[in-house]
Amino acid sequence: MPSAYQFSPDDAPRFPGSPYTPPHAPQRRLAYALTALLLGICATLGNGLVSVNTGVLAGGLGLYSAEAAWLNAVYVAFNACANLVLIRARSRFGIPEVTRVLLLAYAACAVIQVARPAFAGALLVRAASGLTAAGLTTLTIYYLVQALPPAKRPAALALGIVLPQFGPPLARLLPVEWLALAGWRGLSCIELALPLAALAALSALPLPPSLRNAAFARRDFLTIALLLPGMLMLCGALAQGRLLWWTDSPWLGAMLAGGVLLTGCALVHESRRRYPLLQLHWLTGPLMLRFAAVAVLVRLALAEQTFGAVGLLALSGLNNDQFHTLFGCVLGAMALGALTALLTMRLQRLPWQVLAAALVIAAGAWLDSRAGVLTGPEQLYLSQSLLGFGTALFMGPTLVYGFSKMAERGADHLVSFVVLFSVTQNVGGLAGAALLGSLQTVAARYHVQQLAERLPIGDIGAQLALRTDGAGLLREASVRAFNDVFLLVAGLALLTAAFIALQQARRAWRQRFSSSPEYPA
Repeated sequence: MPSAYQFSPDDAPRFPGSPYTPPHAPQRRLAYALTALLLGICATLGNGLVSVNTGVLAGGLGLYSAEAAWLNAVYVAFNACANLVLIRARSRFGIPEVTRVLLLAYAACAVIQVARPAFAGALLVRAASGLTAAGLTTLTIYYLVQALPPAKRPAALALGIVLPQFGPPLARLLPVEWLALAGWRGLSCIELALPLAALAALSALPLPPSLRNAAFARRDFLTIALLLPGMLMLCGALAQGRLLWWTDSPWLGAMLAGGVLLTGCALVHESRRRYPLLQLHWLTGPLMLRFAAVAVLVRLALAEQTFGAVGLLALSGLNNDQFHTLFGCVLGAMALGALTALLTMRLQRLPWQVLAAALVIAAGAWLDSRAGVLTGPEQLYLSQSLLGFGTALFMGPTLVYGFSKMAERGADHLVSFVVLFSVTQNVGGLAGAALLGSLQTVAARYHVQQLAERLPIGDIGAQLALRTDGAGLLREASVRAFNDVFLLVAGLALLTAAFIALQQARRAWRQRFSSSPEYPA
């Protein structure tokens, strides 16, 4: 019980809302580690189940593909904005208490969806899931902090952000028939079980108490009221654009304009505050802009796995039940990547770890670019494992590097950093899928035209073959288009690696001459 703890000055939390870190017995440390694993998986598994089954889920609910795309857009928007509220709320009430409320809301929405499945209820569940995932990710980090000795606690930040990344690959290992039971009530039942399991874990093993303060200001709510609908509009447009096509639906332009306008108003409002939620001067500085650029570029590259490889295999009519071994390999590679990041992590090595991750991602994407119409899951084991390894190697060090720069500024920069990282990863992932999907569509049209032009106009046999084997022609063009996308991803990853290497070379050059007697600092 919290009253049984004996705290020393060294146990005090660094940020308001964070728990004390007293010494624990080995058995209790193990319990905290296992709880962190459970919370990390619960954070993203529910949305992973929806996002990897969107196509079949749309048919089960009687939705068009564009309508079903709103499910992921709502999740991303609420998850990206959640930390604006949660970081203030945790300082006032404590993150376990806030997350319990979110878990109860998530469970209540899932109960409604189990009882009366509907599109509106599904959107409500996704919004609650996005908010809850932000709280559970933070709790995952805090539980890992309790599990690790003081010298190893920086690793908790890296591992705590990697564990939730296991959710989507795990979602692909569950048989589709389990989820599709009774009109997709099986999926809703699993989503109901996730918040209940997390609530049970929080009750069975509570965190030590935390410091509290009065964190909210009235003008915070205006920022949130502007930013949330702005993000919903932007994410909705990104999710719908490649499905309805950007130039064929004028309302997409209106949504993009509205999203930019509302987001811009929120930022202008923040820039005029004495005690803002977002430290815009720091966020727009050269250091954080470089950090954001690297985070976005690598996140765009990682969209290759969720969109590219799965989309390529779907051309053969495969679904998640044929991907079990493939994503089992991806999970193993992610675990190995997380372990590698933890064993090699030093503050001065963090940029080199991110550089290595970018090179690994580039290698995996280049291997995928040699795919053909007969490519199956077996041919992607190595390449997708490289991408899984690169994901785990990238996420942790990137967060730790950015967090170290934020810590130099003080606790009032925490909200700014967490929101920046969340936006680059969540909205960046959605933007990556939109970009790669759009490029694949354009490239497929180009390759169809090129393949058709190779057939002689006067060759009646060729014209007959074109009519009878149009599906084969389209498939060949689509595969070539995916290969073009994979090459682009490899190029983006190499560009990221080159950018990091250049920054490191400039830093080493400056340090060399600033320490030289001939070149005083």
